[in-house]
Amino acid sequence: FPEMLTNPKLILVQGTLNVVMKQNVTLSCLSESGSPPVRYTLFKHNQQVSALSRSDLTPALFSLTISSASDAGEYKCKAEYNISSGGKYSNSLNFTLVEPISKPVLSSPTSHAKKGQNVTLSCLSENGSLPITYLFFKGTQNISPQKTMQKREAAVIFLFIDSLSDFGTYKCKANNSFPNNSKYSNAFNFTLAEERSHSQSLIISLGLILLLLIIGFALAIPFLIIPLYKASE
Repeated sequence: FPEMLTNPKLILVQGTLNVVMKQNVTLSCLSESGSPPVRYTLFKHNQQVSALSRSDLTPALFSLTISSASDAGEYKCKAEYNISSGGKYSNSLNFTLVEPISKPVLSSPTSHAKKGQNVTLSCLSENGSLPITYLFFKGTQNISPQKTMQKREAAVIFLFIDSLSDFGTYKCKANNSFPNNSKYSNAFNFTLAEERSHSQSLIISLGLILLLLIIGFALAIPFLIIPLYKASE
């Protein structure tokens, strides 16, 4: 009688569990005790993918190409003797399809600011696998801890405009688990909002009063001239 099979171990020997489109991966399935020959079957969500028989205690190697989103997901393997109807199942391995991120967009509710004002900056990549990590920069200097977003929502930082040096060029950088795919946003600049002095406000007010007087005088002229004209007749 053949020796009882142990539950096989499913191991990733080539590639990563976070996979990109058209990536090749190799899985190894082996029951460490048993009497060959042993039949190994690879399943994805209970659907058979491939089957191999081994006449010795060497692992069955399954090569896969992740060519679409449907190829990602949970895989298991089964070890069984050809003469038996039973079998032992392995642990599962779960492949996650990773998509590259799109260029993030850096924005703010206002582009005009003045000294002493609080402002916000938002950074968002609309495409790409989650989670996405964001970093904010002023020039080449990092100005915030990295923010990792688990949902499709913008990372936001709050700034205090304290001096003219804060009116510089800001950018953000986004990356996810897709390899070598960090992307920088557009540049964003705050412009200094003009602050009117008291003298400027006084001049504007006097100008408006003078304009109203001129308009009022112009409207009153007909009422002054017509009575004089009738009185002279």
